[in-house]
Amino acid sequence: MDSSSRGDKRVNLAISGWICIVIGSGVILGSGASGLSFAIAAPISISGIVLLMAAIGMTNEDGLSIEEIHAWSPEGDFLPDAGGPMYRVDTTLIPPIKTTILCGRCGNLEMIDGPRPSIYSCEKCKIDLWEEE
Repeated sequence: MDSSSRGDKRVNLAISGWICIVIGSGVILGSGASGLSFAIAAPISISGIVLLMAAIGMTNEDGLSIEEIHAWSPEGDFLPDAGGPMYRVDTTLIPPIKTTILCGRCGNLEMIDGPRPSIYSCEKCKIDLWEEE
């Protein structure tokens, strides 16, 4: 089972749970507080709560593997010129920390070890992308 189908099941369960809760509440409010309306509405509302708790309790076991996370890099592409140097920085949160820097002007993609540096100039077009104070 892929992660998208598992995510779909989770959403479907949550929506079904909320619909059951709303229908159960509507039966009670629509027909007054009679014994028959409670006999119909209570199981529907309780079923909705159970469905909602099942959706909340589902975990995403089919996520990305550590190898897939470490192998990921953005596509080297040009970014729109907005009057200044455009760049994209992606940093992994799982050790070993790696940072990819994409220069929007020339499309150069560079991967460095560690977090985002405080100063960076593109190796290919020699433009200063940022400098932190």
